[in-house]
Amino acid sequence: MQAVRAGKVEIGKGKPLVLIAGPCVVESEDLVMSIAEHLVEVCNRLKIPYIFKASYVKANRTSIDSFTGPGPEEGLKILRKVKTEFNVPLLTDIHHPHEAALAAEVVDILQIPAFLSRQTDLLTAAGRTGKIVNIKKGQFLSPFDMVNAAKKTASTGNDKILLTERGTTFGYNNLVVDFRSFMDMHKTGYPVIYDATHSLQRPAASGNISGGQPEYVKQMSLAATATGTLSGLFIETHPQPEKALSDAQSMLPLNQMEDLLRGVKRMEETLSAIYYQS
Repeated sequence: MQAVRAGKVEIGKGKPLVLIAGPCVVESEDLVMSIAEHLVEVCNRLKIPYIFKASYVKANRTSIDSFTGPGPEEGLKILRKVKTEFNVPLLTDIHHPHEAALAAEVVDILQIPAFLSRQTDLLTAAGRTGKIVNIKKGQFLSPFDMVNAAKKTASTGNDKILLTERGTTFGYNNLVVDFRSFMDMHKTGYPVIYDATHSLQRPAASGNISGGQPEYVKQMSLAATATGTLSGLFIETHPQPEKALSDAQSMLPLNQMEDLLRGVKRMEETLSAIYYQS
């Protein structure tokens, strides 16, 4: 497995576990900046490589009445400010091929949403930017299918690819994580990320919004880290999830992030002792 670089952060073989975290969507400049400031401070103190994430548009919402974000112009302006002020790499979603070049002017990682993980034009447009491309595994795909999605992006000559597990559809309004998927995707040679908060969603389970079980984020993050195959964790967080404009029922409260990260850090140290010391 090769390591890929997002700004000052390296992701992949032999590198420390990376945190990709932030709010689900850009709600306001003040909110985004305050979350970024908190996470940068915690990660610097714990010596955890950090990438800020937020979406300027959320195209996949349960209801027509759901907030979808400020759009690319305002959203990318706010994300650029995060990058300038805190000197951290950025990740955001793109939903259409024409967005790839626009977003690539600001962010370091272009994310392909799970429901779009088979869209050839989107995958190749992202690849042609030369940026890192994070492909979320569709809830309807097996981990083995992800090699085909990666090949579409790599066909552009860009092999800076991440593969993210975010759960698999399990009956109605539920997801489940098969922990074998981390090992299976690891075999592709691309760095594997675990999206803990989305894997604990309950899609559309609350009628016109999705539910979630954020109380299990820490345990699931530790369990995924224990596989020894992860290069990073993806966690959506908010200071007041109950007031969030998107994914209110699945985001982790911001004040719980440090405790989770301390646990993950200890798990990573334990794995190092198990796997790399004689």
